[in-house]
Amino acid sequence: MDVILQAFALVATGNVILTIIAASMFGLFVGAVPGLTATMATALLVPLTFFMEPVAAVGAIVACSAMAIFAGDIPGALLRIPGTPASAAYVEDTYKLTQKGQAELGLGACVLFSALGGLFGTVVLIFAAPSLAEFAVKFSSPEYFWIALLGLTCAVFMGASSPAKGLLSLFIGLTIASVGLNNPAGVPRLTFGSTEMMAGIDFIPVMIGIFAISEVLRTVLSGGEGWQQAPTAVGNIFRDWGGMLTAYWRQLLRGNITGTAVGILPGAGSDVAAYVSYAISRRFSKTPEKYGTGHVEGVVEAGAANNASLSSAWVPALVFGIPGDTMTAIVIGVLYVKGMNPGPTLFIFNPQTIYAVFLIFILANLIMIPLGWALIKFSKNILRVSKAVLMPLILIFCIVGAFASNNAVYGVTIMLVFGVVGYLMEENGIPIAPCVLGIVIGPILEKNLITTLIKSHGNLLDFVNRPIAFGIFAIFCLIWLSIIVSWIRAPQSTDEIVSAKSDGKSSS
Repeated sequence: MDVILQAFALVATGNVILTIIAASMFGLFVGAVPGLTATMATALLVPLTFFMEPVAAVGAIVACSAMAIFAGDIPGALLRIPGTPASAAYVEDTYKLTQKGQAELGLGACVLFSALGGLFGTVVLIFAAPSLAEFAVKFSSPEYFWIALLGLTCAVFMGASSPAKGLLSLFIGLTIASVGLNNPAGVPRLTFGSTEMMAGIDFIPVMIGIFAISEVLRTVLSGGEGWQQAPTAVGNIFRDWGGMLTAYWRQLLRGNITGTAVGILPGAGSDVAAYVSYAISRRFSKTPEKYGTGHVEGVVEAGAANNASLSSAWVPALVFGIPGDTMTAIVIGVLYVKGMNPGPTLFIFNPQTIYAVFLIFILANLIMIPLGWALIKFSKNILRVSKAVLMPLILIFCIVGAFASNNAVYGVTIMLVFGVVGYLMEENGIPIAPCVLGIVIGPILEKNLITTLIKSHGNLLDFVNRPIAFGIFAIFCLIWLSIIVSWIRAPQSTDEIVSAKSDGKSSS
């Protein structure tokens, strides 16, 4: 109890509270601007943390990262331009809700379930950090290989209405991810003699192009007729909270668990958590055909997962000093600078500081609701802007975001090229989500495949001879088995329907 009171004393100071609020507002701004990611927001804060007290420094990063992940949902819902990669998992549903005049439903779900997911991840961080981190450390390259393969399988066969088109989209994403020198062998691939392409194709310009530029192209080529004018107002985002909690509590719980499980695995991050959770939600939904058409169920589960993963990523970071994602890698550096070396000794010699971090997590997720509401009230003015003015403004923001990703015109070129690619994909009914996930997970899959083969000297049995790896492999096989069974039953079901109709006609 004394330790908790000391933690309260460390957090409940004017300096710490003001720092958390300021960092939260900065995170909301950066997350809401397409092309500026939560990782970028965290990195930009690092120089400022050198002049802060340890608790204030960590609090600034916690609040900024949590707000930035949530804020990416707002431009996705209003403009179909996800502010962060995690928001891209369910951008189709939130945007379609806005076009239906239900923007408050989608944005309300984003605010509520992001906050609840963050709180759930924090509770797990508080009570189960040592044991979960010990479990996460047992993961090696074979386990990560199967998890990556599992994520790609979920995206293609659970997240897409047409598995064939989903597989094609995935191959496009994996091809994009394989460009450049960033591979285990360091061999230039698909660079076509271009020096700039040796650095690979950055994910941020690709995402901006696929989602934003394709939307601009669609509007221009249709003369503005193909773009439905969204309602010019956003209603009360709190109105449907009770109904959503009652109807989707299972999805909330499942998203929290999925996000937490993915978050504690080093290198996974909120992007993977959001996509995997959305795919799982669609697979177990009673109305999977509604996904992507403006259905809030997937938004609930994936929104909870991405913020739950953000909190749980701190589990291996605090206990073993192993970063759960890029943001916690930055945090570990700040902890060392402030003399708070992560590891088991941190819990023994500085428990009050650890509890202060836990309290900051809770505070950051609680203030997400009022600050998120204020940002939504401000952002809804975008809907009142004429599309003749809005589209050029979107294009300018996209160019700035693509250029900022690597401070080169090359990023803008990539953005424009993939804007055309995204437009052609959607015109031909090819889903975008598997492509995006292929870009994110492709390098993880390849790295762990090659690492395992090198360690085992080419022995394929090493992929399944560890208990956890074998368990994930068994789940992977069961998913494929269920897919094959559903494919076999589908023609039989069709034949039965045709037969029943013909019998009805003959009897009449």
